[in-house]
Amino acid sequence: MKALVIGATGATGQALLPLLAAAPQIAQIDSFGRRAPDFAHEKLHNHIIDFNNPQDWADAVRGDVVFACLGTTLKAAGSKQAQRRIDFDANLAFARAARENGVQTLVLVSAAGADPTSRIFYPRMKGELEQAVAALHFPHLLVFRPPLLIRPGSDRFGEKLAERLFAAFNAVGLLQSQRPLPVADLARAMLQAALNPPPRPVKIYPPADIRALLAKAA
Repeated sequence: MKALVIGATGATGQALLPLLAAAPQIAQIDSFGRRAPDFAHEKLHNHIIDFNNPQDWADAVRGDVVFACLGTTLKAAGSKQAQRRIDFDANLAFARAARENGVQTLVLVSAAGADPTSRIFYPRMKGELEQAVAALHFPHLLVFRPPLLIRPGSDRFGEKLAERLFAAFNAVGLLQSQRPLPVADLARAMLQAALNPPPRPVKIYPPADIRALLAKAA
């Protein structure tokens, strides 16, 4: 099986690459991005691309499964428009190229609360992306909507504050379904789902289903 990865330099992608390399079912990994990930392995082939120019890379998007981990923050992007170009436009362009080239499975990292009708920019954008990739009709579309992710060494103040608040709520039994998830666990769940996709063409994994998938694989 040949796996294609976008967002390999982000937290989820970095957690996913070693799992893919260790999986005997995965014969080759192709990473596409603006720079190569730090991880190196004989299975891994890196393609340095500009997502704004799909005509330069679309033909190389060939394999069995795409792991779409690409995303950024509003702070890092600098504006909503810039964030949308990465989170929506780049993901959709890659998914479209993959589908046109016969890729069977798309594993998409979305967000808890994704909703195309939301009045809030981020969940609306994620919901619109889910709709757009669903319209491409992959035989298997696996959408992961994780809760707050615990990233190793994260310096994002908001993430650390939210993690502490969730921990406090969980101590009294509140918000159990939304408790933070280690990014390594998300990566494990994504690989598990890709190797054993459900029979339905579209499967959405909210936080509770992600944890159930992990428990089943344990």
